[in-house]
Amino acid sequence: MLERKTRKNRAEVTFVLPADTPPGPVSVVGDFNGWQPGVHTLQPRRDGLRAVTVGLPLKSAHAFRYLAAGDYWFDDEAADAHDGVNGRVHT
Repeated sequence: MLERKTRKNRAEVTFVLPADTPPGPVSVVGDFNGWQPGVHTLQPRRDGLRAVTVGLPLKSAHAFRYLAAGDYWFDDEAADAHDGVNGRVHT
């Protein structure tokens, strides 16, 4: 699931997953962080989900995927679009 907030000069996109599916640590990786695992690791929230917020330029589009423990890559069905194996988020 994606949550968005528009700030004065950027968009804040929050990537949200269930707390235990998949189990273990999960990172969101994409063109906004050089596809580097561990830069944006989802953290537990009080509502029982886990999430991480990334600041992105307004009126832009970005490719992303999730990476879980055990080199398990997966997509977000709630992405704005998909281009092959990657999800796309539009700000």
